[in-house]
Amino acid sequence: MQPLLNIAIRAARKAGNVAIKAYENPVSIEIDSKGDNSVVTNIDRAAEALIVETIKKAYPDHTIVAEESGIIKGKESEIQWIIDPIDGTTNFIKNIPHFAVSIAVRVKGKTEAAVVYNPITNELYTASRGHGAQLNGYRLRVNNSKDLASSMLATIFPAHNKQYSDCYFAVLQKLFTQCSHFRYTGSAALDLAFTAAGRLDGLFELGLKPWDIVAGELILREAGGVITDFAGNNNYMTSGNVIAGHPKVVKDLLVMTQDLWDERLKV
Repeated sequence: MQPLLNIAIRAARKAGNVAIKAYENPVSIEIDSKGDNSVVTNIDRAAEALIVETIKKAYPDHTIVAEESGIIKGKESEIQWIIDPIDGTTNFIKNIPHFAVSIAVRVKGKTEAAVVYNPITNELYTASRGHGAQLNGYRLRVNNSKDLASSMLATIFPAHNKQYSDCYFAVLQKLFTQCSHFRYTGSAALDLAFTAAGRLDGLFELGLKPWDIVAGELILREAGGVITDFAGNNNYMTSGNVIAGHPKVVKDLLVMTQDLWDERLKV
């Protein structure tokens, strides 16, 4: 799958360059609201268009699923590119230097190649199924966490799912008393990549979209991590509810939170 990964890397770097230029010139950023109460910028759209162009030039028959454009059907429906041109748009708008380009390639329902690229730091996280994960060419492994007490966890507040605030904050309060530190970064893709790199030990996040998850998921798995939904199953792509990290940390998180989540979040 190296040719697919090479195109994903090329597309991610091109999109990252578009984001960097706008980040350095904030007046060029135009903001619109979307129907789900989130925001999109002209730079998201420009970066996504460049990714699509790069993919289509190399693989004109492949299908693309893009955050802003939706499904761009191709003759090869079993090969899908899942793309998020800027994961962490709110950070980007606020000139906070923490966002990423996320691109994954799925073949017959299995993710074969993935890229998460932070253009601010020039950190390129990559993975090919069965061949490990890398950060700028160096092999990644999750932290060998001994227990939750020494773990640093990440989360994202459910700003677009405030109906679950009570159970979310009950979970946060319980875990806050049990873990070492918490971080809120504002980018799910980078949270997964950071966990793969051992910078974080685990995370829990709800209401994510497939393009938030899919690239980081492969990178994390290839680094020795695991990912589940809130019930410990594999329905996270549909539900958008994710617990991920070192296997022991994920096990502890599942045990400690099972009785706190709203039942609607565990399906």
